[in-house]
Amino acid sequence: MAEASKGSDGKPSSGVVSEDQRRAAELKRAVVSRQKQSLNLQREQILSQRTSNPGRRSALEAALSQIEAQLAALEEA
Repeated sequence: MAEASKGSDGKPSSGVVSEDQRRAAELKRAVVSRQKQSLNLQREQILSQRTSNPGRRSALEAALSQIEAQLAALEEA
């Protein structure tokens, strides 16, 4: 006999998502979307800056790599 799929709480899952679960998932998607938008804006701002100062340039490169790492982490999630 085939086993019924079980939810995270160990109870059988009917495949129906409750309204609270749907809202929570929608809220999480919205938060992640805003975070991505914010990071992309920061990335664009850094890329638009021009400087001949080596110290400033290295700081911008470090900030850019940090932002790109955060974006990559959000893409994986």
